[in-house]
Amino acid sequence: MRILMVHNDYGRYSGEEAVVDQFVADGRASGYEMEVLRCTSKFARDSFWGQIRGFFSGIYSRSGVRMMRRAIRSFRPDVVHIHNLYPFISPAALFECKRADIPVIMTVHNYRLICPTGLFLRNGKPCEECLIKGNENGCIRYNCEGNRFRSLGYALRNRVARKRGSYLKNVDYYCCLTQFQKEKLVAAGFPEDRIFVFPNYMNMASRSVEAGLEGKNFVGYVGRLSEEKGFDLLVEVARRHPEIQFRFAGVKRENETIVQLPNVEYCGQLGKEALTKFYEDARFVVIPSRCYEGFPLVIPEAYSKGVPCVVPNHGPFPELIHNGNKYCGRTFVPSDVDDLEKQVISLWNAESELIEYSQNAVDAYDKLYTKKVLNQRWHKFLHQVALHEKITA
Repeated sequence: MRILMVHNDYGRYSGEEAVVDQFVADGRASGYEMEVLRCTSKFARDSFWGQIRGFFSGIYSRSGVRMMRRAIRSFRPDVVHIHNLYPFISPAALFECKRADIPVIMTVHNYRLICPTGLFLRNGKPCEECLIKGNENGCIRYNCEGNRFRSLGYALRNRVARKRGSYLKNVDYYCCLTQFQKEKLVAAGFPEDRIFVFPNYMNMASRSVEAGLEGKNFVGYVGRLSEEKGFDLLVEVARRHPEIQFRFAGVKRENETIVQLPNVEYCGQLGKEALTKFYEDARFVVIPSRCYEGFPLVIPEAYSKGVPCVVPNHGPFPELIHNGNKYCGRTFVPSDVDDLEKQVISLWNAESELIEYSQNAVDAYDKLYTKKVLNQRWHKFLHQVALHEKITA
């Protein structure tokens, strides 16, 4: 089987890029012929002309259409697998797949199909106005990108794609990461029978859970240090509790203020081995996101090492913190630093509960998020799509 993978990289290496790279590597290891059509947004915002090009390309990218046409003609794929098209490929390229009668699947990493910013976030709180009203005017009215030019560009590219039916007409199947995501697409008018849930998976061996908390001497955070991720909420908890150590693994967004505290260590971007060690030494991990998120890779990574998570009680997080009727951590009231503090401090001192959560986390990882489990579903799904069979994956 020949699969054409399509992705526009972001300015910095992100979870989406990691997922795309994993798909390509696993596909080739499984014997598929994999071709990658890839652009990058790196440095695009560094110049005036780069921003202008990104603005118009997101609406219609002539070069993206040409690249898709050439890739289809030369590679002759059985399936086209879309990840991100913005800004330098653009949804206009999808019409080339339809003309060539090639089935298209799309992994939906965020909420960009129905929210111009992809975050469902405004002024530090979840916002679904564009979904509820069925248009993109809110992104312009509220300047959701914090930059009038970008907010206008994001709204226009979504509006053009919606009006032309770029996704609805040309994407055969949507692969959401969570049930929550699927429900939002259905609410926006996407056909439920063409939407399937495929969580992110990790190619990591799970770790047996040992009794006790010896060596687990800090509260961890893994991710970008930016406002929508809510890292500052956890820093405030650290300020209130100097007796507990906190460690943050990740790079900060430009212009983000970082508060220095004696009990807070900023570790920067960690490599694979260092990140594994980070998880193994953390008593638990906090994901304090103000936004819904798509599917944070932090969760399966942490679960694979038996590390419980503390997450906001919104978006997909409630479903991700469960393994059937078992909990793999705790939830807190979104953006409520007092409730976050309460959960962090009480869990820090709850040894028996932490051990139970740790075992539940490993069990959840082995059952739901391993490469072996999800690859079987993906292989079946891809073959059914390529052969135009009824999807039963």
